[in-house]
Amino acid sequence: MAESAHRLVANLESRFEELETDFHRAYWDTQIAAGPENEQRRLELELELRRIKGDPQALEAVNTALHEPFHDPQLKRQLEVLRLSLTGNQMGDVERAEMVSLATEVEGVFATHRPQVGGHRYSDNEIEAALKTSDDEAKRESLWRASKEVGSAVAGRIRELVRLRNHAARNLGFADYYRMELELQELPEEWLFGVLGELEELTQEPFERWKGALDQELAARFKTDALRPWHYADPFFQALPLEGRVSLDQVFADADPAALATRTFAGWGIDLTSVLAASDLYPRENKCQHAFCLDVDRAGDVRILANVVPGERWVDVMLHESGHAAYDVSIDPDLPYLLRRPTHTFVTEAIALLSGRLVRDPRWLKTFAGLPDGEVEVLAPELRRATASQSLLFARWGLVMVHFERDLYADPEIDLDARWWELVERFQLIPPPPSPPEGGWASKIHLAVAPVYYQNYLLGDMLASQIVATARREFGGLVGVPAAGALMVEKIFRPGNALRWDEVVVNSTGTPLRAADLAADLS
Repeated sequence: MAESAHRLVANLESRFEELETDFHRAYWDTQIAAGPENEQRRLELELELRRIKGDPQALEAVNTALHEPFHDPQLKRQLEVLRLSLTGNQMGDVERAEMVSLATEVEGVFATHRPQVGGHRYSDNEIEAALKTSDDEAKRESLWRASKEVGSAVAGRIRELVRLRNHAARNLGFADYYRMELELQELPEEWLFGVLGELEELTQEPFERWKGALDQELAARFKTDALRPWHYADPFFQALPLEGRVSLDQVFADADPAALATRTFAGWGIDLTSVLAASDLYPRENKCQHAFCLDVDRAGDVRILANVVPGERWVDVMLHESGHAAYDVSIDPDLPYLLRRPTHTFVTEAIALLSGRLVRDPRWLKTFAGLPDGEVEVLAPELRRATASQSLLFARWGLVMVHFERDLYADPEIDLDARWWELVERFQLIPPPPSPPEGGWASKIHLAVAPVYYQNYLLGDMLASQIVATARREFGGLVGVPAAGALMVEKIFRPGNALRWDEVVVNSTGTPLRAADLAADLS
């Protein structure tokens, strides 16, 4: 029985590997140079990949093999990974083509959209820079509203995508696509919203206190008692404003974020030079304005896309994306292709979030950014508060996204604008402005192109704190500590997806995933 299962896995694995690699290359091309030719190539490959993964006979064979008696845990894990992947792609060719075409179209809009304000076409970086520093309230409102224009352009298409995804999920016996995805991600819904409920409770009072102090400063700065969403430092109130932190923009004005990331991971014994050499790091027209890390072939071709400009934010982003890259390049190369990937998305997010936090870590600033000891000691208390505040702020923002997305798939026909603002007010304590922009919820790209993803950031933040607490307890710290790097490489990265995420968490930290260490970091 095991021999036939091995043949089945080998056959499917070889078919997936070649197509996935070609698709990843095509996807990269669409992100660095948006245009019809690249989009068409990417679309064709994605459709072919999904068609092969949607083979009902393959799924039937995998399910049969899983019920056969054999004692090879690696083979069983490969079959389980195949089952999850094949299940999520079971749909008709017409439905699949429509779904992929819509998602590609929406992503193309995000890649090329640049709103105009006062005759100037603004990039996301420019809008965020203005919201961070400008005291001109009229300009701030105009730019904030402009940042939501892409949402009104794609909202109808995202609703249609949700309907299509739900239809496919219901044909497979799931309540909706959201609940199907959680199951395929090996995240039980009851457990997930239980731990997120714990996170909400633990962050409620600290967030109310922190935001109350922030609002007092903003009210004085803008000379108003009626704060609006555009008074905050980014379009979604997910990043720490200047009033809530020590700005390190001047510290990093002439820094090379890629070089800083390379040195940081070398301190953990992880070489990222080949990753940075293959990456595309600086902004230009017709290039995706966001940032991501892509493992092209699970054989060493790992790349980062970024839009680096001077300042603290892009040092943070480069450290974050380098955390993903470090995981990818450290997976055991002798594992089968199906298992040469992170054990779970939220675990690689934990490493990325842990790495991004370093930009405000006093030890990192001295060791890798070269700040004088005396300067860092003066800044240290504020830096620690800023790190805690950022995690607190992001936790509340993440709760908006997770609850909204669950509601979006439960019923895409509801008044989504109203529901969005209900959740923003509940979790972020920001009431809706007069005449809120229609479809503003859809301006968050994840809802279209990374569905049912945001819970991974929240779980990742919890695990990041758990890993840091483990490194402090066992090795006296994390930054530049080779033993801490070895812990991550050997216990988290190297096993790839040969072990389930819950086993990896216990093996590396000694306890199941919990919110307690993150809550301790917020105090």
